[in-house]
Amino acid sequence: MIPDHDATEAATDAAPAPSSQVTGASQVSDHPLPQLDADALALLVPMGAAVDAVDGALVRGGIDPEAEPARSAVGVTGGQLLLMPSSTASYAGVKVASVTPGNPARGLPRVQGLYFLLDGGTHQPLALLDGTALTSLRTPAVSGAAIRRLAVPDAARLLVFGTGPQAWGHVAAVRAVRPGLAHVDVVGRDRGRVAAFVERCRAAGLAAAAATPRDVAHADVVCCCTTAREPLFDSALLAPHATVAAVGSHEPDAREVDERLVGRATVVAESRSVAMRECGDIVQSVATARFDLGRLRTLRELARGEVRVEAGRPRLFKSAGMAWEDLAVAVAAYERWRAPVG
Repeated sequence: MIPDHDATEAATDAAPAPSSQVTGASQVSDHPLPQLDADALALLVPMGAAVDAVDGALVRGGIDPEAEPARSAVGVTGGQLLLMPSSTASYAGVKVASVTPGNPARGLPRVQGLYFLLDGGTHQPLALLDGTALTSLRTPAVSGAAIRRLAVPDAARLLVFGTGPQAWGHVAAVRAVRPGLAHVDVVGRDRGRVAAFVERCRAAGLAAAAATPRDVAHADVVCCCTTAREPLFDSALLAPHATVAAVGSHEPDAREVDERLVGRATVVAESRSVAMRECGDIVQSVATARFDLGRLRTLRELARGEVRVEAGRPRLFKSAGMAWEDLAVAVAAYERWRAPVG
């Protein structure tokens, strides 16, 4: 099955800003509230730093994903409104996002939003961030944090389902944690978009080619970044050492991988509660008795070195997106912006 377009927008990787002042095309306004746009986020938090921010929140930041409030979703004409709050002792924040499936046909992002960052103790407003760009940066960064510990050290071949910004973000994330990445296979519905994505990879110094779902057989890492509601590939084709990141859905009746993969893989999700509430890949596998929920491990356990990654068994990371991830990357951007020059 050829995938739908990406579920979310993504920021491109960029070099870090030379100082706390973001200049040029990016817009940072000090009055009445600092506003960090997409260009500012890309400069302040390149992909490797975003991965580290996610990792640090789990290992040192006191974040407990199981204690996070559930994402609130309200149906509105043409889509949904999402509300995602999170807090630590130092910071609090909330993302308000819209999901509008018809927008890509209008030339608009499917996901749009704003992020409101506050002081953790006084709740004084600190900054507004571009919620679309933040979502698009943190989603591949979360995958990168998982792939860092799941993928084989010498991973060199990536296959990505999807041709939009989220797919590109995952190329950047895999490259950040596996610098040996040399080749990217691209699977998508639109030949023109696939060709453009291939050229973008080549311009970034990677070998790349248009591919089919059967080419997962050659991949060390597979990233599923689509709006597909049914499995994208036959998991029997996967190499025993392959790592799969599935990030395109947060609904219990949608999935990107089949139950056979879930049944035989080392499976990691952001949290157990979210997995059973929002991750169709896992929910449906439990319902068909192909997966015992007792085998599910969490990203926090993985980050803390508590997960044994078995050789000869595929590895699956299923992400639905959580509010603490937005907070972690927003804080990294804000603190970098505030940092003294030099």
